[in-house]
Amino acid sequence: MAVLVGKKAPQFTAQAVVNGSEFVDDFSLDQYLGKKYVVLFFYPKDFTFVCPTELHAFQEKLAEFEKRDVAVVAVSTDTEQSHWGWLQMPKKQGGIQGVTYPLVADTNKTISKNYDVLTGDYFYDDNDNLQATGELIAYRGLFLIDKTGVVRHQLVNDLPLGRNVDETIRIVDALKFNEENGEACPANWNSEKEGLKATHEGIADYLSK
Repeated sequence: MAVLVGKKAPQFTAQAVVNGSEFVDDFSLDQYLGKKYVVLFFYPKDFTFVCPTELHAFQEKLAEFEKRDVAVVAVSTDTEQSHWGWLQMPKKQGGIQGVTYPLVADTNKTISKNYDVLTGDYFYDDNDNLQATGELIAYRGLFLIDKTGVVRHQLVNDLPLGRNVDETIRIVDALKFNEENGEACPANWNSEKEGLKATHEGIADYLSK
């Protein structure tokens, strides 16, 4: 598993569906550099079971991300046509109608591979035929990218394990708090708590409270 924290986020240009219905041929994270943080999350498949719960959960909190200058972007290895079809399906039928943030189509698997969240392995056999072991889809990876394009947080869940969107917001708040105040965020920190001065005196003072 590659650790991308502290490194530049792998860039890409791909097809995507934005605003729930619009096709974009050259979607890229470059548009956010210097302007917004990015929560980039991968999910395994359209038209499945855990995935719509996650996509709707991010949509329900989208205003919270936006007021923190965070762009939410989702990626799976499905086609843009598959994304579009799922976006037209009502929520009561298992669809994701109402989701407005971008859904990127990683149809050639390179984005998932570059972020090291691609399941399965592929190789060429003795006859130079491409073979794969396991299904080549994405794990539930999530990456918080700062305004300079550097990954500051990553989390990867196995396929059955859905993520906690509130925890993602907490991590965003922690990063912004550190950038704005220069203080660290101790265990279980949230935006209502004090930060921690990274000194012996600071930790002693914090633990004594």
